[in-house]
Amino acid sequence: MGAVILLPGVLRPEAADASRLEVSAPGTVRDVLTEVAERWPRLSKRLRDERGELRRYVNLYVDGEECRRVKGLDTPVPDGAEIQIIPSVAGG
Repeated sequence: MGAVILLPGVLRPEAADASRLEVSAPGTVRDVLTEVAERWPRLSKRLRDERGELRRYVNLYVDGEECRRVKGLDTPVPDGAEIQIIPSVAGG
């Protein structure tokens, strides 16, 4: 079955303008991001830094739970999960 990543408009150009990406599951957030790096390398560079860590301004939710509050990159991603990527918004 796999998991679905929901992309906000600002990141869609990095994935051929797709709003939803299907990825393999189960696994962890790290596994999902590794698959993203293989299939959509430009998107991956917007999500992870050079050490492979989630960028500070990227919030990633697995079935509504922010991964940093669960187990970070080791957060489980069950089969059928919905992953939302929400970049932080700054400004005044």
